[in-house]
Amino acid sequence: MQFDKQRIILDTNVIVSALISNSAPTDVLYDIVLKNKVNLCLSAEVYDEYVSVLNRDKFSRFKNFKENAVIVLKEFDSIGQYYKTSQAVDLISDESDNRFLELALESSANYIITGNTQDFDFGTFHGTKIVTPRQYWEIHIAQS
Repeated sequence: MQFDKQRIILDTNVIVSALISNSAPTDVLYDIVLKNKVNLCLSAEVYDEYVSVLNRDKFSRFKNFKENAVIVLKEFDSIGQYYKTSQAVDLISDESDNRFLELALESSANYIITGNTQDFDFGTFHGTKIVTPRQYWEIHIAQS
């Protein structure tokens, strides 16, 4: 585990967006995360959510979505740093989003990257900054 790299958590919506369109989430996923420029923080609960959401039938209408999702999940499992969460968080009404906050507590992640600014309507959580994919991309470019 390299602690000199930023520790990030990807909300599921960022992965979905990256696999559907060519935009900031795509840049974050393919140019930063999958090139191992950061430490991707995972928990079993977060990974299970990724698998569940990415396998929803509604995404099969997008060309190569399922195939690319399988590749991304396999790579995440390989490069991700797993943490066992020990503190329950009940801050966000969408219960599944609290798993990302629990992971942030355990991993001391630098960033949660999410397109869900409605539920993640606070700027930080116990030292973890909450940013959009576009904001994170701009931070990454500035630091490169």
